[in-house]
Amino acid sequence: MSQPFNPYGSGPKSQKRAQLQAGINTLGIACSTEQLDLLLAYLHMLERWNKTYNLTAIRDPMQMINLHLLDSLAVHPHVAEKKNLIDIGTGPGLPGIPLAIMNPDKNFSLLDSAGKKTRFLFQVRTELGLNNVLEINKRAEAFLPEVLYDTVLSRAFSSIPDMLKTCQHLVDRNGCFIAMKGKLPESELSAIPKDYKVADLCRLDIPNIDGERHLITIIHS
Repeated sequence: MSQPFNPYGSGPKSQKRAQLQAGINTLGIACSTEQLDLLLAYLHMLERWNKTYNLTAIRDPMQMINLHLLDSLAVHPHVAEKKNLIDIGTGPGLPGIPLAIMNPDKNFSLLDSAGKKTRFLFQVRTELGLNNVLEINKRAEAFLPEVLYDTVLSRAFSSIPDMLKTCQHLVDRNGCFIAMKGKLPESELSAIPKDYKVADLCRLDIPNIDGERHLITIIHS
């Protein structure tokens, strides 16, 4: 019988805790002990499920901290005023799960067309008690929400023009689209339809990651 995850453990577990805490400090995000424990518990579940279900190509848990958790948490200051968000093509819950842990007052719908990923998200929601999370096993164009969202999040879903076309029916008129990108996608930005405009564009500095990261917020013009 496997032992329950202990976020205060010694050895590799304490190293993960130290690296995650250091990264969160560098990002300047306030994080309680309970939230840190939940982030580490999520990491532990992702490691365990990934061995069987291949949820992410990243295998090294220390790299998962940098490339998945901290990368997702860098968006945290940019959703401060949001309330009802949908993470499109969320995969194993990125950036949705880390953001939901840090923002218990906001609602996060996590949408993915792969059943194995939404089954993982159901288990995460259940085991971690994330009452502000809802997993949805559908394609974005086939999902018809009863209540529209104020924010559509995209980390690795598609190009920006494709995201706008596929997800325009999910967001209310005053809502926005937030796209996480690597290098600045000049060609995608130039192809944004005329009824949309870039409201904000900023570079994200992720601890322990050398590559470029950008966050682009788009609204109706």
